[in-house]
Amino acid sequence: MPGQNNIFHFVKETGGIIHFTGRTIRYMFKRPFEFTEFIKQATNAGLNSLPLVSITALIMGLVLTLQTRPVLADLGAEAWLLGMVFISVVVEIGPVIISLIFAGKVGSGIGAELSSMRVSEQIDAMEVSGTYPMKYLVVTRVAATTLMLPLLVVYADFLALVGSYLGISMHQGYAFGLFVKEAFNDLYFHDVFPAFIKTILFGFSVGVISCYYGYHTNRGAEGVGKATNTAVVISSVMVFIIDLLAVQITNLIL
Repeated sequence: MPGQNNIFHFVKETGGIIHFTGRTIRYMFKRPFEFTEFIKQATNAGLNSLPLVSITALIMGLVLTLQTRPVLADLGAEAWLLGMVFISVVVEIGPVIISLIFAGKVGSGIGAELSSMRVSEQIDAMEVSGTYPMKYLVVTRVAATTLMLPLLVVYADFLALVGSYLGISMHQGYAFGLFVKEAFNDLYFHDVFPAFIKTILFGFSVGVISCYYGYHTNRGAEGVGKATNTAVVISSVMVFIIDLLAVQITNLIL
């Protein structure tokens, strides 16, 4: 039956991802660590995402400020604008949107690259020759995404702050130093820390899922396209799931 087949496929894929995650973590602590390849992958992940992240973050801060300001002005609460916009960006909007962009940009690249290597039998050749493809191909990419996504989110938060400043400056003069001070007034450690931890989990999940579908792709060009598309879709869904769980856990603790 189609329903039973779908459930079986879901359970099989979930088990496969969990097992693959366990193998990835285990190989991370096995020597030697492919540091040169890790630096290469981290550089590629960061530089490839930088232009799109920059534009998105700047526009995000600008648009959010322009859309929120009239509503707060009608309520007589315009003084809350800076704190509300910046908290929204740092705690929720920034990490999720940048992670989705990262999944689409970097996750698709990882999925396409590894699936192409699988189809062209390069991974098989590495396994036969005694090279550990999990260490060289998977661990380095997962470590790179886990490191680079939080850094990109911090960078995006700063650009969103600049965009918000531009939105405010369209209506009134504002010293940038005073603007930054007021924006940070309502931002506390218990807001920033959970958001930062989320970005680490987002980066790890994007790396693992993209590597999983690329590493285990079917043969042929069709398998490459399917692996790339599936990697992006599942990574994006995982971002939302982790975000939901993180919000619930944070609400219980704090």
